[in-house]
Amino acid sequence: MRRLFCVFAALVFIVLSARDRAAADVVVHIDRSSQRMSVIVDGEPRYNWRISTARRGYITPPGSYHPEMMARRWFSKRYYNSPMPHSIFFYRGYAIHGTYEISRLGGPASHGCVRLDPGNAAILFGIVEREGMGRTTIVVH
Repeated sequence: MRRLFCVFAALVFIVLSARDRAAADVVVHIDRSSQRMSVIVDGEPRYNWRISTARRGYITPPGSYHPEMMARRWFSKRYYNSPMPHSIFFYRGYAIHGTYEISRLGGPASHGCVRLDPGNAAILFGIVEREGMGRTTIVVH
């Protein structure tokens, strides 16, 4: 009976370990100086996109964060009801989200949010949704 218990315990450990490995760690690096975002999933670089962060007079807050809230469709209550598709809020009202001002990507243009192409925002949103907000780190530097 003791041997059966040990085998059962080992199987439970293997199943739980495999489940933990199935979820990946996601790291989103936001480089304000180069206006680029890189996405790393489970240690493997996956994407590198042009973004827009805060323009003069505003700030995209530097630091390390975890997503606080996600919304597929969001409209800014503060800035003229502007659309913010696939929003990932990471600090107070700051978010990573899609923008329709694609021509401004690659240079500072926002009130502080991190803007990216709507298609890329949808990809990032899907990754974070699938892997989990708790397993996602957003680093702004």
